[in-house]
Amino acid sequence: MSNLARKVLEQQQAEQSVQIKRQVKIKKSWLTPGEKIIGVAFAGMVCFGAIHLISNQSKIYEANKELQTVQEKINEQEKVNGDLKVQVSELSSYDRIFAKAKEMGLIKDENNVKVVQKK
Repeated sequence: MSNLARKVLEQQQAEQSVQIKRQVKIKKSWLTPGEKIIGVAFAGMVCFGAIHLISNQSKIYEANKELQTVQEKINEQEKVNGDLKVQVSELSSYDRIFAKAKEMGLIKDENNVKVVQKK
């Protein structure tokens, strides 16, 4: 082979290798644009769901906290009511009422008693 033929052959091989390199540089993405959009939408929905879930949990926590404070107030009021009932029962005893009546000048007169009968 002549030197000229060899140069032409090398030139053709060089052009083919340049074309192959150019073709190799063009990469095909493993995700299509539609799949990318769906992926971003899914990630957005997951983030929204997580934020919504955390928001609801904080609302439930606040409601439970308020419920416990109200329950505590109810228990305190029931305790006060029980103490007042005990005090009323002590103050309404017959002996105490009779002693107060004597102190105010009322006297027990059995002749001045009227009997009321049921019909």
